Amino acid sequence: MELRQLRYFVAVAEELHFGRAAARLLIAGPSLSQQIKALERDLGVRLFDRDRRSVMLTPAGTALLPHVRALLDRADDLRHRAGRLSGSEPVRLGYVNWLPPDLGARTSAVARVLVDPWVAPSHAQAGRVADGSLDVAVCWAREEDLERLGLVARLAGADRLYAVSAGPAAGPVRAREAAVLLDGDVTSWESWNVYAQELARDTGIRAEQVSHGGVTGPAFFDHVRRLGLPVVNSPKEQGGSLPLDLVQRPLAEPQPYWTWSLVRRADEVRPAVLAVVDALCEGVDAAALGLRDAGAWLPAGDPHRLR
Repeated sequence: MELRQLRYFVAVAEELHFGRAAARLLIAGPSLSQQIKALERDLGVRLFDRDRRSVMLTPAGTALLPHVRALLDRADDLRHRAGRLSGSEPVRLGYVNWLPPDLGARTSAVARVLVDPWVAPSHAQAGRVADGSLDVAVCWAREEDLERLGLVARLAGADRLYAVSAGPAAGPVRAREAAVLLDGDVTSWESWNVYAQELARDTGIRAEQVSHGGVTGPAFFDHVRRLGLPVVNSPKEQGGSLPLDLVQRPLAEPQPYWTWSLVRRADEVRPAVLAVVDALCEGVDAAALGLRDAGAWLPAGDPHRLR
């Protein structure tokens, strides 16, 4: 029995819906179901009655819920006390365009986190951690860059990339039938260009050079229309709305993923910084995010790629 399984139990008990609870917890639905079943085995009781239409707490689940909440509160209090021992200096966190949606809830008990307002590319944020102007950053990172900068990375999240194409077709797209954009602004788009070039080499996807800023926004949609091909979205467009004449289509053979690492200095010893890293990465599971699926693709230098 693990604390994260107890947190999963509380989330399902509050949502009474495995899909909503999984989205709240940033894990896949099947993984959440497996963890709940494992917790039920460990406790020796059934916690939920579930069928295709509903999820309900069993009498045992109802009786245990307040005790589980109290146990988690005590665990949070322990983290909070440890955070106070580390001092009051805030932990400075940088990011690119993605942060865990429950960042405040995860970190409030362990340290005061100051989110840096300067949104910069992944390589810039990693460099700022290395030079000490940030304590941690959420960014895309490669093993060679981590080694060069003296950083270590933990998995904080991942996006499964998709293709955007002219409608009405909406079925899966094989990677070799799509295109990926490389931006001429090599300073701002260094990380994306490295990723896209390796994706093209590994899968046969068509690499298309575009002018500054064409990887996102209205210019990206114009390139989709111009090329007449499905085009891979970038993480900066993940989950964004599309014009009415374009549709989102899943990529297959393979399925490219973009990972978000939480990076810190390898020689970091401050308890508050280490506690924030643990709090943000606890329960983030590569398999649950799809990174261990048979068709998943990650570039060779990704620190979260299965060896």
